[in-house]
Amino acid sequence: MSSLQLRTSDSCKYDCVSLGEIMLRLDPGEGRTRTARSFTAWEGGGEYNVSRGLRRCFGFKTAVVTALADNEVGRLIEDFIIQGGVATEFINWVPYDGIGRSTRNGLNFTERGFGIRGAKGVPDRGNTAASQMRPGDVNWDTLFQKEGVRWLHTGGIFAALSVTAADLVIEAAKAAKAAGTIVSYDLNYRPSLWKDIGGIKKAQEINREIAQYVDVMIGNEEDFTASLGYEIEGVDDTLSNLKTDSFKTMIRRAVADYPNFRIVATTLRGVKTATVNDWGAICWADGSFYEATHRPDLEILDRVGGGDSFASGLIYGLITKGDAAQAVEYGAAHGALAMTTPGDTSMATLSEVEKLVAGGSARVDR
Repeated sequence: MSSLQLRTSDSCKYDCVSLGEIMLRLDPGEGRTRTARSFTAWEGGGEYNVSRGLRRCFGFKTAVVTALADNEVGRLIEDFIIQGGVATEFINWVPYDGIGRSTRNGLNFTERGFGIRGAKGVPDRGNTAASQMRPGDVNWDTLFQKEGVRWLHTGGIFAALSVTAADLVIEAAKAAKAAGTIVSYDLNYRPSLWKDIGGIKKAQEINREIAQYVDVMIGNEEDFTASLGYEIEGVDDTLSNLKTDSFKTMIRRAVADYPNFRIVATTLRGVKTATVNDWGAICWADGSFYEATHRPDLEILDRVGGGDSFASGLIYGLITKGDAAQAVEYGAAHGALAMTTPGDTSMATLSEVEKLVAGGSARVDR
């Protein structure tokens, strides 16, 4: 069982609020960015994807805290957010200078990959409005105390954008804790984001500070190793018992170092090709481990956002079931379904997730 103490739904306007950057994803489909002549546009962001999944798949009331440059691209991203059902009242709109010299909106060119060719992202996010956010930009008292929020989700992608963004994460987490709001954090380590601001050493410094204010810590093996410094030896891209046992050892160390962690969850992925992965997950709660159903040879259309959809399914399960064993099953099932469709965000329905959790197959529904 989960030991989380949640605020009641009738005392809060929002079930979950995400703090993070939202970019315009430009997808060349089955082709390559370098040879594309057209792109499909989506919205996406590691933190935002979680609240969108909670709204569209699970029916929760959610909002996003971010900043956008006030131009046509920013308004296009806003339109995507509105279509996803996520509240936009806490978006900071920053005046656009006409050239993007002082502020702009982020773009993310993302190839899905296929077979031996892995997925590839080319982010174009320098000097974005969200990366320039800083403490004092958001009225947390209004959000957490007056409006009421049951759950705050943020993560290591946003924290890596700038020193001020990391400081804002800490400010938000402290305000959430003061209001009795649960804080979850997805480590989501991205080497390209940390490379020019201190690399792994800086990532660990910032993430170890943030970790002190987190109730639910989420990540994969690379995230925990790079962001918090927990080395895992003898583990490769296969999904084996050795790998699972190594993760459990890593999680035990993490909860010993951070007794504030109430839940720790990690996805387990064995990469065979870009389009065939073994897929699983582990959740630690109240001193016990719970493993989701192992899905070998999972066929993948677009792996981007699979971890975010795992997080939203996990959060849904923790809030509605109060049971870590069920929550990790919901997370793994939702993440698996999200990777069968294009784009960063989930197109799954609650009934599809529940069918998969119950052991359903891919037979045609008529």
